[in-house]
Amino acid sequence: MPAKDDEVTGSLVPKLSRRNCLNWAVASMATPLIAGCGGDDADPQPEPVPESVRWFRETVRQALVRPGINATAVSAALMVNDQIVWREAFGYSDRENGVQATVDTRVNIGSVAKVFTALAVMILRDRGQLTLDQPLVELLPEFRMCSPEFSRITVRHLISHASGLPGTNSRNVFNFAPKLDYAQDTLQVLAESRLKHEPGELSVYCNDGFTLVEPLVHELCGLTFPEFIQREIFDPLEMNRTGYALSPAAEGTFVHPYYEGKRLSQEMPAAFATGGIVSTPTDMMKLARLFIDQGVYNGKRLVSADGVREMSMDQGSRVRINLTPSAVRIGLGWDSVKQLAMEAAGLNAWAKNGGTTFFLTEFIVLPEARIAMMVNGNGHDYGSLPLAEELLLRVAAEQDKIQAIPAKVSPSVSPLLTPAPNTDFLVGVYACHTSPYQVLRADDGALTLRQWSEEGWKIVQAGLKARNDGHWWSDAQPTRCYRFDVVEGHRYLILRDISASGYYWNESPLGEWLPPLDTPLPKAWQDRVGSRWLCVNDSSVLRQIGPLTWEINALPEMPGYLMWDNDQLLRVIDDNEAGMTVKIPVNAGRDLVEWKIVMVGGQEQLHSGGFVFERIA
Repeated sequence: MPAKDDEVTGSLVPKLSRRNCLNWAVASMATPLIAGCGGDDADPQPEPVPESVRWFRETVRQALVRPGINATAVSAALMVNDQIVWREAFGYSDRENGVQATVDTRVNIGSVAKVFTALAVMILRDRGQLTLDQPLVELLPEFRMCSPEFSRITVRHLISHASGLPGTNSRNVFNFAPKLDYAQDTLQVLAESRLKHEPGELSVYCNDGFTLVEPLVHELCGLTFPEFIQREIFDPLEMNRTGYALSPAAEGTFVHPYYEGKRLSQEMPAAFATGGIVSTPTDMMKLARLFIDQGVYNGKRLVSADGVREMSMDQGSRVRINLTPSAVRIGLGWDSVKQLAMEAAGLNAWAKNGGTTFFLTEFIVLPEARIAMMVNGNGHDYGSLPLAEELLLRVAAEQDKIQAIPAKVSPSVSPLLTPAPNTDFLVGVYACHTSPYQVLRADDGALTLRQWSEEGWKIVQAGLKARNDGHWWSDAQPTRCYRFDVVEGHRYLILRDISASGYYWNESPLGEWLPPLDTPLPKAWQDRVGSRWLCVNDSSVLRQIGPLTWEINALPEMPGYLMWDNDQLLRVIDDNEAGMTVKIPVNAGRDLVEWKIVMVGGQEQLHSGGFVFERIA
């Protein structure tokens, strides 16, 4: 799914409100960078160095010395016509000990691991061990959920984000020590969970769908998921610096994560199939070659050409609710099978973004142009997507794959729509997986968009007026606008804005309108509003950096609903349960939560997914 420079959209990282402060998310070794930035590591480059590489180097060096940046290391590799023509690392993998990042230093690639998982499914499909549209329960009998519709979830649904699973089993997903039972724990969590939408109804980013491929592979092959991927993909592709975080790595071989400027231990994601791979950009170019050569690597076929083609097919036509078909073209494992910056230049490209708590990656393959690249950094704030897009466009021009780099979007506000439409039905609260939005109407018919925070409502944009292009624009802001859409009785608020690179317009649903409820909260829930809860069963990064606490809130403008720590709105099921409220494609509907109050030793516990919380206030 298309990502912005300030947002990790195609990532493993779940939304955890302010607890998600964790989500932020070349020359010779002897050549120093700008003071305080560390060193570079690269292969010797022929002269002259292409302009595209010079641009990338200078941009990364400037980013790494920007005040307040979290990233200390960035690495990249570029392949053209089956050859790695450039690879380079910048900055420090261990700043405190003066250890510079090198092209062989391993990094966490986050959700780019989903491409491997989808590829594994295709290998099993080629062998006749499954079909994409086969119900999962036929292959994995132990899979259960509270919603009876779970039996309709297919293998395709899992790897196209269309399963309807709530989102991410967030407990113990990111760690500083190995955790090998995460997938089995996820199966147990899902057995006590409901679906948030019918299987195949829409595609919304879902990590747990990919995690379920782990027990599926074990059921079909008798191997653990890491064993299968090692045997069938890593070894044949000679990806010798790629694997899973099954044990701590030797110091100096990996990039350290940083939090608030302090070095941390090795980040070890537990969700192998959805985001647990460690690799290098150089190794990842071998995977890119496999896709470019339609499933063949060094003369050996690993997967059928039809399997590669199936992964690259837009899955949007298979779902009922698809609000942004021109902007979001989800493949199997791929976030986008029509990367928008490349499409603006007339190039076809497949793209996958990946984020963990501390790392952010862009992996893009241009199959017809036979170009690929990956960039990774140990922070979410180094501008990964604009870096990748700009480099690839410059390389494509240098290689005569395109005549010229496309012009950037020229923003302009469309003329007013006359007569002005009735806007009464647009007013209200639009919920999502984070803090809800509110649309207000002024006396002149203009709309104001606000978003909730711990301090109350904050204006996102004011003076929005209906225009003849079907969007709502403010005269003061020509780079973003909004539209409203109604599909199957669901009313949505959708943002349209110019990408960080400037080459295309993004479209992303922001929220779904919720009707106010006439029924007040039951007294049992009223008595819990304002209470705080401490997680007592998580040993991951979250707990080691700081205590994980939630608060039960209620939004004054939405009587009858509950609120999760000033974020998600939940509907009341009964005195002791609350559930999910929205169906929103892409990202705004990801990682939804459910609550269940359980009495233990005469005291209430709050259970949510795999988390257990005890009341502290």
